[in-house]
Amino acid sequence: MAADIEVLLRGPKAYGLARRAMEAMEAHNVWPTPLNFELWLHYVADADTPLGKAIAGTVDKGEAFTDGLGEALAAQHLPSAKLNGELLTAGDALSKELDTVSRAIESARESSEAYGEQLATASQSLGSSTPPAVKAMVDSLTSATQRVQRENQALEDRLADTTAEVTRLRKHLEAVRREAMTDGLTNLANRKAFDEALDRALQAADVSGEPLTLAVLDIDHFKVFNDTWGHQTGDQVIRYVAGVIARSGAEPRTAARYGGEEFALILPGEDVSAALAILESVREEVGSRMLKRRSTNQDLGMVTVSVGLAERLPGEPQGSLIERADAALYASKRSGRNRTTRAEMISAAA
Repeated sequence: MAADIEVLLRGPKAYGLARRAMEAMEAHNVWPTPLNFELWLHYVADADTPLGKAIAGTVDKGEAFTDGLGEALAAQHLPSAKLNGELLTAGDALSKELDTVSRAIESARESSEAYGEQLATASQSLGSSTPPAVKAMVDSLTSATQRVQRENQALEDRLADTTAEVTRLRKHLEAVRREAMTDGLTNLANRKAFDEALDRALQAADVSGEPLTLAVLDIDHFKVFNDTWGHQTGDQVIRYVAGVIARSGAEPRTAARYGGEEFALILPGEDVSAALAILESVREEVGSRMLKRRSTNQDLGMVTVSVGLAERLPGEPQGSLIERADAALYASKRSGRNRTTRAEMISAAA
């Protein structure tokens, strides 16, 4: 299928196919990111493929096509996404194998050197009374050992060169992986990285028994703002808000772009009271500046965010924690926006 898409995009139907993909994405409120565009190209080109059917199922159910869903579909159906993961796994395995081989060769070299020294000592200690045949045999063994040592050294040198090349490739693959886990617009963690970070945080909390709080943040009235000023200015606003959130997202916390104009902040080891102070500081800083349009210097006004907080309940799974944080966010929206709501406040009011 990927090869068919490549052929279509270099033929007379390319522009029509691209237009159909963009129209379909706009009709279903899908952000025109490069990954989404590639996925929807496959969908409009052939809806009967597994990828096409997966997208059609989402559309038919009226579900939102989120960044997380797009990344999951890409990992499952797009060869390039699969290849990145497979190469990373193969690189790790090869590095471990080379490390094992290197240690084995080093051990063999040391043993060979010790054996060679013993033979050389034995050869020197043999006196004139030693039968010529025995001395010749020892000299032959000494010569053979020296040859093996030279070959081992050559092999070691080649292995060192190979290991250096594999190390370089692994660094490149790790850079590719970091790029694949980073949101291109904001440089925050993307949805895939967020999911993995939250899963790790849940597992760590299960072991340590420490609290874990999740915050979700959404830019207020962003669609109106975006429609009024255009996507480029909208991107400028998203980057501004992301920069404020990033300053509170240093490790062990994780700051992520959750999707569109929505963000998330994972706060391991911090209860809801501590998290509330942090998020209130973020919310106040976001709303403290009068923004200007970069291209024209026009005043854009102030931007605000609504926030929802949920502290994890004992043994609570990932989906439930996200759902409660989302519910708290929407409670902030319903209550007038530009505020922070804790999930337990909703429960208490219910």
